[in-house]
Amino acid sequence: MASTVPFVRGSRRTRVRVDDDELIPGRGGRGVYWLYLLPGFALLTLVVIVPLVWNVYLSFTEWRGIRPPEFIGLENWAELFADEAFWASFRNSLAMIVAMVILPTGIGLVLASVLFDVIGKRFGGRVASFLRATYYLPQILPVAIAGIVIGWILRPQNGALNTILTDLGLGDLTRNWLGSPDTALGSIMVVLVWVQLGYPVVIFMAALQRVDPELYEAAELDGAGWWDRFRSITVPSIRPEVFVVTLTCTIAALKVFGPIYVLTRGGPGDSTLVPSYYAYSEFFQSQQVGYGATIATALTVLIGIVSIVFIRAQNAAERKEREGR
Repeated sequence: MASTVPFVRGSRRTRVRVDDDELIPGRGGRGVYWLYLLPGFALLTLVVIVPLVWNVYLSFTEWRGIRPPEFIGLENWAELFADEAFWASFRNSLAMIVAMVILPTGIGLVLASVLFDVIGKRFGGRVASFLRATYYLPQILPVAIAGIVIGWILRPQNGALNTILTDLGLGDLTRNWLGSPDTALGSIMVVLVWVQLGYPVVIFMAALQRVDPELYEAAELDGAGWWDRFRSITVPSIRPEVFVVTLTCTIAALKVFGPIYVLTRGGPGDSTLVPSYYAYSEFFQSQQVGYGATIATALTVLIGIVSIVFIRAQNAAERKEREGR
């Protein structure tokens, strides 16, 4: 069997006779397309699958990184569920979710709407784009540099924040912000909100580009204020992007490591300890590789469960929206 397909050469349009076997995957020359997937699959296997399987295996062993691992069954898992530091790290992860998901997503949604629906209309797209880039700047700063700057601001003796409070006559409010269990977690949360805010702003502003401007114009002509347009047009129109941002930020919050490592190392005590840093400390500081692998495996399972829940919730919301039309 053979078919003809259109072929354009210069300004002339002709039809070329092609054997049907060449158009069917698995036959003829085009069947080799799957070979192009092999390098990516090999890289995925080497970088992701093999380390993941090895990590799961190590969670059932006792290993200090020198002698061969010794299989001990579920002892690491039994110890994990009785470990107060482990549960403290996951309680702190809830604070990380507030700081990296709930607050940035909510604030970012409002800021993106204001930049798109108000600033962009009154001052032009360049001003809105400049402000968007300003919000995103902390995302591109290296964690080490951001940590140095934040550490300088929050130093207890001559840090910028305490100096400003003292100069304003508010010396009673000065604290050892990162060195006190009462303020360390809150300080980290403020830093993470600052770092994370630009990501949802950029995503939401990009999503708003596909919303029909006539919807906003019609609503404005009908007397709808900014809040009415935000509630009735902006949020429903970019609901898929809200799901994506929420999911990706939740995963980032559960596995946050860099700011904790640079600023507090999980201290003081367990006040800023998170699972990823706890796994790191067991791996490289305590040399309890098997136990560190158990923490990492538990975190991986949690992230997988969260991802499945979010994807199903998004699919259910989309299905309900289609049925309501």
